[in-house]
Amino acid sequence: MRADSAGDRGRALVTGGTGFVGSHVVRRLLAEGLSVRVLARRESSLRALEGLDVEVVHGDLRRPETLRPSLAGCRWLFHVAADYRLWCRNPEELYRANVAGTAALLDAARESSGVERIVYTSSVGALGLCRDGAPADEETPVSIDAMIGHYKRSKFLAEEEVRQRAREGLPVVLVHPSTPVGPGDAKPTPTGQMIVDFLNGRMPAYVDTGLNLIAVEDVAAGHWLAATRGRVGERYILGHRNLTLREILGMLAGITGRPAPRWRMPVGAAVALAHLDTLVEGRLLGREPRIPLEGARMARKKMFFDAAKAVRELGLPQTPVEDALARAVAWYRENGYVKDRMGR
Repeated sequence: MRADSAGDRGRALVTGGTGFVGSHVVRRLLAEGLSVRVLARRESSLRALEGLDVEVVHGDLRRPETLRPSLAGCRWLFHVAADYRLWCRNPEELYRANVAGTAALLDAARESSGVERIVYTSSVGALGLCRDGAPADEETPVSIDAMIGHYKRSKFLAEEEVRQRAREGLPVVLVHPSTPVGPGDAKPTPTGQMIVDFLNGRMPAYVDTGLNLIAVEDVAAGHWLAATRGRVGERYILGHRNLTLREILGMLAGITGRPAPRWRMPVGAAVALAHLDTLVEGRLLGREPRIPLEGARMARKKMFFDAAKAVRELGLPQTPVEDALARAVAWYRENGYVKDRMGR
């Protein structure tokens, strides 16, 4: 998996290219004629890159000395990597990777003479939400006090580092994916785990919350469009359709033939269960809880967003989310995540 010569559009370094969103960004860049280098930790699985003509170099956001060499000869930098965990025994690890690591990578890019454009992958979790439940946009007011949990706080602080460097002249554009869905979510993400649980009949109830869904392929396209059309220092929400969790489960029912759960669990009850799960699994047994407390707390608010700016300025595609969910379901079935034969 090596690309020895730069493509017509030059070479791009992608951090996080072995992950769900990052591997789709890699595929999009290859399709656009770029030569792609992926920064990965030595212990990272390269499964998501199988069959792709990419160069893999070893490095770690927590080790700044490994970052500058990876940028040699690169015209583009796509910083997709993040330590994405809603539960962590040592939260300091999140800040080391997401905040200090981002700052170190951008400083290395500034010192590199060849990097012309940077795309930083933030998260809608670092943006504000509207009090009345209306879809929020890039300008909705927010402060760190509104960030629930260490992951969101670390992404908020990382974004502050990025925006400061943009004000200082670094050619960086920020993108904020909402909730990507589609094939290849191997870990899986919390949303992917929800789909897997649904397929295996492990969702007896739902909570009254909501998400903004977007096809992961559209998120990948949005990264390239931000690099080529985005304005330096600007933020772009990469999202599509706002849906309640009940509506999402209804779509999955239509795709799979499995019945959607009918019982709505009060959010307070979900938070109480998460507290118990965190106590037993997290503190006593040292394992990741099945119901992360931060995730349960986030469910108190509907994560609805307006991606009109990205559609208008970047031309962000808007593939039907039903199609993205169907591709995710097919991928999980084909890759052994469905244990229940009834998960048609």
